[in-house]
Amino acid sequence: MVGKKVNTKKLAEFIGILLGDGSISLKAQNPNLNNRLKISFNSKDDSEYIFYVKCIIEDLFEIEPKLKYRKNENTADLFIFKKDLIVFLTRDIGLKLSPKWNNAEIPKRFMSNDLDLLVLRGYFDTDGCLVTTNNNGRIYPRLEMKVSPSPMQKQFVDILRKYNFRLGVYHIGKGKVRIQLNGKEQLRRWINLVGFGNIKHRNKINRFL
Repeated sequence: MVGKKVNTKKLAEFIGILLGDGSISLKAQNPNLNNRLKISFNSKDDSEYIFYVKCIIEDLFEIEPKLKYRKNENTADLFIFKKDLIVFLTRDIGLKLSPKWNNAEIPKRFMSNDLDLLVLRGYFDTDGCLVTTNNNGRIYPRLEMKVSPSPMQKQFVDILRKYNFRLGVYHIGKGKVRIQLNGKEQLRRWINLVGFGNIKHRNKINRFL
C-alpha cells in the first residue's frame, strides 16, 4: 500500500475530500486518540458517492475502508485504522492532523499542474452545494462552499482566481467564509474545468444547461 506509486490525480481529489468532510488522528500525537482516518457523508443524499469514494481509497491504497451507518442519523462514515497510511498522508504528503480549525491547508505540491482543480472538486463534492436563487423571477444557479478559518480559505480563493472564475467571498461569522460562484456562465466554467464526482450535484445541473 504505502510505498507503491499512487495515482497523483486521484490522490489530489482524495485530499480535497479529506479537507472537506474528513478527519485524521494519530495516537503518537495524542494518546487519547486512535490512529484513524474518517470521512463522513449524508447517508441518503450521498448514497452513491460513498461508494465512489470507497473505490478511490481502494484504488489508491489497496485498502478496503470500513463503512458504518450511524443509528437514528442520516450519517455514514468510512473509516481507515492504518497508522502507516496516516503517517504517509501527514508526513510525506503534508496533510495536517485534525482539528482543521486554523490549521488545514492544501499541500503545496497540489497547488499546481491542474491538481488544484481536483482538490477543489473533492472539497466541493463533500462540503459544497449547488443552490438556486430567484432574481426578479428568473432562476439562477449558485455554487457555494463554506470554509472554516484556516489557510485553505486563501488557497481556494487563489485557485478560483487563477482559473478566472468570478466569485464572491462573504464572512459568515466565527472566522468562516462562504465562497460563491453565481450564474450559468460560472457553472459552465466549473463543469468544464472542475467537474463533479458526486452524482447529486450532476443531477441538479440539467435544469440550467
